[in-house]
Amino acid sequence: MNSNTERLRIAGPAGALELAIDLPAPEVPVRGVAVICHPHPQHGGTMDNKVAQMLARTFIQLGYRAVRFNFRGTGASEGSWDEGRGEIDDALAVIADQRDPALPLALAGFSFGAYVTSQAARRLADTGVAAERLVLVGPATRNFEVAPVPADTIVVHGEVDDVVPLQATLDWARPQHLPVIVMPGVGHFFHGQLTLLKSIVVRAWHR
Repeated sequence: MNSNTERLRIAGPAGALELAIDLPAPEVPVRGVAVICHPHPQHGGTMDNKVAQMLARTFIQLGYRAVRFNFRGTGASEGSWDEGRGEIDDALAVIADQRDPALPLALAGFSFGAYVTSQAARRLADTGVAAERLVLVGPATRNFEVAPVPADTIVVHGEVDDVVPLQATLDWARPQHLPVIVMPGVGHFFHGQLTLLKSIVVRAWHR
């Protein structure tokens, strides 16, 4: 993301996983760790996707150590696409490696990455590890089984999303009585609206 981004590889369930880590400014105390999941790797999604990078910048501003990673078979991560199953295991491996038990853990994802985030959070909760909060941007509610999420989850969706229709996310959120922040006139990739998206997430986080 910038010259200060630390890139490393860790052991994953299907081979090494490539990570990118960004820290808040030196004068800002680190208040948590945020793990961010990128969009669909079969459709060009990587940890350097613009929305994934925006989520990293958002968490840096909030005082979190932002951890992005490439799913198996993407970038320098080993292994191959596992239709969304093994990718959840990848996320859990990154969380296990990067989580600091003394700090809050935040989870975030865009599109397919939001699906992975929801499922990883559910598995963590089943083991007694609760994420502090989730951020789901344009969650892939039409093509994947996005898990139910805690009531304070921040969900943002574009009004004219042509990849995941807004209605699919509203149908997923309705039984949970979960608010969805809708960005009018915005499509799936938030072209030209990333700065606004960042400010929306920051404001929602502080509420």
